[in-house]
Amino acid sequence: MAGKRIAVVGAGGFAREVKWLIEEINRRTPAHEFIGYIVSDLSRLGEHDSRDEVLGDYSWIDAHRREFDALAIGIGTPGARLKVAAELEQRFPELEWPPLVHPSAIFDKERGRLDKGTLLCAGVIGTVNVVLEPFAMVNLACTLGHEAVLGRGCVLNPTVNISGGVVLEEGVLVGTGAQILQYVRVGKGATVGAGAVVTKDVPPGETVVGIPAKPLKRS
Repeated sequence: MAGKRIAVVGAGGFAREVKWLIEEINRRTPAHEFIGYIVSDLSRLGEHDSRDEVLGDYSWIDAHRREFDALAIGIGTPGARLKVAAELEQRFPELEWPPLVHPSAIFDKERGRLDKGTLLCAGVIGTVNVVLEPFAMVNLACTLGHEAVLGRGCVLNPTVNISGGVVLEEGVLVGTGAQILQYVRVGKGATVGAGAVVTKDVPPGETVVGIPAKPLKRS
């Protein structure tokens, strides 16, 4: 098969979804050859991980460097995505991190930008001038309005709606079904709870929930 040989970092459910994303891309235009999963620690594989397709840990990369060309991160939490990306970029700067876009996703390629390691899953709609910074991930059936910016390592869970002009800083997590209204900025490392409606800026590191979204009260 023609195309880049690619391994997925992670072996759990979302890693399997990234493998499926690669397969769906290939059904339209052969672009990548999936070779297996890579994990940081083999001793921590759990019952829900795809053990039969795990190639090894990061040491496998050192030993088999000529056997593949690219990596994708199959991990669905911002902190872990950022940690993995930082470590592997430092250790293996020559490896490629191709953006992966499901064939059903609609995205303005002429005016938008997808940086390395970004993922657009099935059913995503992005309008004009949308920017995904490195390793940002947009899950199933999300919408991205004009000039929306997703910072490095941001994660949108399924069916999130991002309005025009919204800026998500590095490492933001947006829960399933949440909505962020026009021109709101969500600070670095913040979390937006599932189903929340964000109407005003969120400070870095804050967790907001509810309609309208307010800081989560902790006991």
